Amino acid sequence: MSGSLAHGSNAEPNLTPMLDMVFQLVTFFMLVINFKAAAMDLNLHLPVVGSAAPVDTKGQQDLMILNIDSGGHLNVYGDRKDDIDGYIKGEAMASLVKAKMQNPDLKLGDDLPSIVVVRADRATPFKLLNRIIKSAQEVGYRNFSMKAMNKE
Repeated sequence: MSGSLAHGSNAEPNLTPMLDMVFQLVTFFMLVINFKAAAMDLNLHLPVVGSAAPVDTKGQQDLMILNIDSGGHLNVYGDRKDDIDGYIKGEAMASLVKAKMQNPDLKLGDDLPSIVVVRADRATPFKLLNRIIKSAQEVGYRNFSMKAMNKE
């Protein structure tokens, strides 16, 4: 009889199936986590526009998300960036390096393929938004998207 109690002292459970299942669950959750949602500042009160629509990425996934609060401060992944122009220039350099893999002739100031998504609080002054957009245009960003809500 293979299940007798006489040899039970040497029995060890087979942990391979359990470890395999744990590994598969960890892999699954690593693949489905959404890092784009972490870039969004949920404390912002976006303006309400009836024709608001999702950002059209045109098949590309390279987005630079700028969260601007009512005080005019840039927040990235929960960190406040005081030097907005320096941050935009640094992101442009990173985008340029990525774009050079497909087009080696690109240089700083050329049109970058990234989309700049501006998520500004409804109380943010237009003067500040205009300055941020001009700063992004100077380093080569040409595609912009302003985020809004279509209802309260």
